[in-house]
Amino acid sequence: MKKLPVSFFLFILVMPFGFAQRELIHALPSNLGFDENFIDQKVDSIMEMGIDSLAFPGAQLLVAKNDTVIFHKAYGFHTYDSIQPVALNDLYDLASVTKIAGPLPALMKLVDQGKLDLDKPFSDYWGPWKRRKDKKDLTLREILAHQAGLTPYIVFLQKVLRKNGKIKRRFVNHSSNKRFQGQVYDGLYINNRFERKMNRIINRSKVSDQKEYNYSGLTFLIFPKLIEQLTGADYQTYLDENFYGPLGCHTLGYLPMENNYVNAIVPTEVDSLFRKTLVKGWVHDENASLKGGVSGNAGLFGTADDLAKLMLFYQNYGHVDGKQPISKETVGEFTAIQYPENGNYRGLGFDKPLLNNSELALAEAYPSPLASPQSFGHSGFTGTFVWADPVKKLTFIFLSNRVYPSRDHRKLYSLDIRQALQDVFYKADGLSVQN
Repeated sequence: MKKLPVSFFLFILVMPFGFAQRELIHALPSNLGFDENFIDQKVDSIMEMGIDSLAFPGAQLLVAKNDTVIFHKAYGFHTYDSIQPVALNDLYDLASVTKIAGPLPALMKLVDQGKLDLDKPFSDYWGPWKRRKDKKDLTLREILAHQAGLTPYIVFLQKVLRKNGKIKRRFVNHSSNKRFQGQVYDGLYINNRFERKMNRIINRSKVSDQKEYNYSGLTFLIFPKLIEQLTGADYQTYLDENFYGPLGCHTLGYLPMENNYVNAIVPTEVDSLFRKTLVKGWVHDENASLKGGVSGNAGLFGTADDLAKLMLFYQNYGHVDGKQPISKETVGEFTAIQYPENGNYRGLGFDKPLLNNSELALAEAYPSPLASPQSFGHSGFTGTFVWADPVKKLTFIFLSNRVYPSRDHRKLYSLDIRQALQDVFYKADGLSVQN
């Protein structure tokens, strides 16, 4: 099994857009009071168990204390053939981590600017919902906290495939032209009008009368278009100029195949339904792929370093290098539990610990039972997980491709691997001082 060591460096890079962006600071865990031997032994053991159990062919873990990376190691390989070892700068399909790394910072900034109000009807901003009796009064707060009763998921792939599995040529073409511009995969292009069809289906989808926690990613499919309407800017350009560039997230973005990165891209699933091949460099999520790879529910790719910079930005409540791109109050609002009286533990877009998390055993907890109630993050279907704890100043980035070769591989969940890894660092914090 290949394991790559952590590197230690610090340099300052002056970024565009008026920010002097500090690159990640690295230090030995012991320098910040952690028991280094305890960490190495426990983490290596958990990662080896995960690989041996076929939870994932490879993975990497990055942990920061305060604003300093104290641990970043890669384990295993891209695939089970053990040819290409996982490297620290590999690009991963972030899946639903996209939700808090793509549209969410833009929505927070728009709330800051008064262009969005969390407690006004979402239909004030998304016109088609004004004509939908069951949607016209839903607020953005309810939607982002998964409290609105929206349909959890719609399989749009069913709209482009015939019953025999063949692609409907009116929706997907094998070459690009004026009518087919969004690229789904190598040699697959989506009809420009299909996004409007998706939006119509979302607009007409059912809403439950029960206002209780029910996770739905539907509106994240339309958030990029909403953000473009409210900002007057291209969605990807807006993210680059307002967040990724200033934070120094050099490889965080959509459609990595267009950017000619030197970074290797970790493959995801062998798709037997739609793309009929190993998915690599193109978004795994079928709904995002049918939007040409640019969506709010999935589609972002990035490195562990990219994600650490973003999560540290959130952990510091929107503050970076003397600047405050998003106000402390807004970040605090989005990362707070919204409807605890209904048993809903979610923030606005952000995942949160279970309401009684600290009282639970590791196997029942989410995330580690030692994480503070103020902590927050998100997971991704492909095997990604990011978490920030502003109280205990721990940032945790776990990246894997657990869906290789098939999404049926679910040991990552059943073995509680991410919670166990997180738990190690909470327990190791301060141990070397005590000893």
